[in-house]
Amino acid sequence: MEWIARLNEAVSYMENNLDKEISYERAARIACCSTFHFIRMFTFIAGIPLSEYVRRRRLTLAAFDIQRGDGKIVDIALRYGYESPTAFNRAFHVVHGMSPSEARRAGVVLKAHPRMIFSMAITGGAEMQYRIEKKESFTIVGVGQHFSVKMEECFEEVPKFWQRTIQSGEIPRIMEYLDREPQGLLGVCGNMEGDDFDYFIAVASTRKAGDSFVEYRIPASTWAIFECIGPMPHAIQDLQRRIITEWLPISGYEYSNAPDIEVYFAGDQQANDYRCEVWLPVTRKSD
Repeated sequence: MEWIARLNEAVSYMENNLDKEISYERAARIACCSTFHFIRMFTFIAGIPLSEYVRRRRLTLAAFDIQRGDGKIVDIALRYGYESPTAFNRAFHVVHGMSPSEARRAGVVLKAHPRMIFSMAITGGAEMQYRIEKKESFTIVGVGQHFSVKMEECFEEVPKFWQRTIQSGEIPRIMEYLDREPQGLLGVCGNMEGDDFDYFIAVASTRKAGDSFVEYRIPASTWAIFECIGPMPHAIQDLQRRIITEWLPISGYEYSNAPDIEVYFAGDQQANDYRCEVWLPVTRKSD
């Protein structure tokens, strides 16, 4: 499929530049999405962070070069992006369980991490309820935090931000601003660029933010809105993974340049029947 083909083209670009500088921005353009969404999609589909995949592939090729005697170890380290021999030795040992100099010996056992090639597979089978809706722009009011973390760390750091906000007693004050749709407490991921993004805990409002709160404008967009049922945060994290790996490749849609939104309704978030929504910004694929 076209979506998978573009993702494989982006991987080919990275594979062809493992011994050079790799631009995630360029890879994202090849995949026809933002850098943030490219890193996110890769991590969900591949099951490992993009940065870790690149690191393993480089150290696989470095091991081949070392065993072939293809240059000094310091030169091989530089070839694959390690300016410090110490950093190269440490990274090499993590992947291969030995130092680069030990890898020169005949008969040693090294690890090879092959290139990834993505293809469609029949998975899941569990239904996902969703609807496509166009929404006008609206403003949210609440608290926000800037994150600059790897995608896999988001699953730990964002819940911590929620916990701090709940413990601070800010949630009831934020809810006082709620006066328009969507009628729930929102988790909004915006200003996304690479590993950097802003996350807001907020509500939709027509009121001006008070001194302790911030405002953020959600642009007009088309959204794929998914129902999520189950205890937080695991239910919503699992749904987000399924949306990326199961729904998006076959949907006829692709990511658009707008924030990701989570809508949390009143209720016990640890209950098995707790209900919330995931809003994915989408646009129809061009023919």
